[in-house]
Amino acid sequence: MAHLQETERKDRLVARIRRIAGQVAAIERAITSEAPCSETLHLAAAVRGAVAGLMDELVEDHLRAHVAAPGLSDAERTAGADELATVLKRHMR
Repeated sequence: MAHLQETERKDRLVARIRRIAGQVAAIERAITSEAPCSETLHLAAAVRGAVAGLMDELVEDHLRAHVAAPGLSDAERTAGADELATVLKRHMR
């Protein structure tokens, strides 16, 4: 059952990434077709929101797997928290 959940999670993430790729392609099409600036800005804002949502999901997955999972040692939890802190510092810039 855990393997099925892992596969479903991975499939969900890949589908989300493909939607983001489609949104980025729409920005490219808008720019090359000289679409109105407001349209291109709306597309870019949508991508930003989609990437933020992906980041939220990835952070949650990391927390559950590498910080809060039962059976992790204190060293493993610390390493997982440190990894996440490094990524979040970079993300928040």
